[in-house]
Amino acid sequence: METSELLKKVRKIEIKTKRLTNNLFTGQYHSAFKGKGMLFSEVRKYVPGDDVRDIDWNVTAKLSEPYIKIFEEERELTLMLMVDVSGSELFGTSMLKKDIITEICAVLSFSAMQNNDKVGVLFFTDEIELFIPPKKGKKHILRIIRELINFKPTRKKTNISKACQYLNNIVKKKSIIFILSDFLDNNFQQSLNLLSKKHDLNGIRVYDKFEKSLFPIGLSLFFDPETDSHLWVDTADKEVRNNIQKSFYDKEIYCKKSFLKTGGSIVDISTNESYVVKLLELFKKK
Repeated sequence: METSELLKKVRKIEIKTKRLTNNLFTGQYHSAFKGKGMLFSEVRKYVPGDDVRDIDWNVTAKLSEPYIKIFEEERELTLMLMVDVSGSELFGTSMLKKDIITEICAVLSFSAMQNNDKVGVLFFTDEIELFIPPKKGKKHILRIIRELINFKPTRKKTNISKACQYLNNIVKKKSIIFILSDFLDNNFQQSLNLLSKKHDLNGIRVYDKFEKSLFPIGLSLFFDPETDSHLWVDTADKEVRNNIQKSFYDKEIYCKKSFLKTGGSIVDISTNESYVVKLLELFKKK
């Protein structure tokens, strides 16, 4: 992409997403995450009305009277975006999955910036494509948006487990993690669980309505961007459509159950709907 064209796209996304951030998301982001990062400060004697869940049982046992832990809000948080850049993200009938993910990443990044938080990004396929360490500031956010628009991955398949393991090894401080993907992968629940033990884990599953339900348009040639293969499919065959729909729902159920088991949050966003309402729903759930 030409530099001038890229800068225009970056500016367009900046204007759109900053407006959303300023009007809707900054307060919701703050409410959802700002109270989650808590650092231990000290202990003091228990007084009636204190939350019994804050009792420090070790100190209480030593001193033979109840003491509670005092925490203070961690002023600086880190937002880590795990972005799936595999071949399937280039699909979409109303809007490319990649383009929706780019806008959502921009909204989250500007929301974090407004709260003086650091933002980092991991691009992944079935390999680690690019890691941008967490930093603050508008210049850093605009660099992330440029990469989201113009980055060309070397691979096309998806391996969520490998990405989770990499991030868990490289990011030591507790962070807010968003995985943005269509989650067209298998056997990643254990890796999500590992990541959620240290971090606040969230998933944004982006899909296209055509993946959910095929239209009966007859014999059609389909292309799989992750394997570079073509396949003839008789979409007029009801059994064929039912099998494709079942495969979609099986992956959807596995994905949601995987996040549920880890205690993480996840939201589904279709390419033909506004992500604004869905993101707000996710923040309110937090």
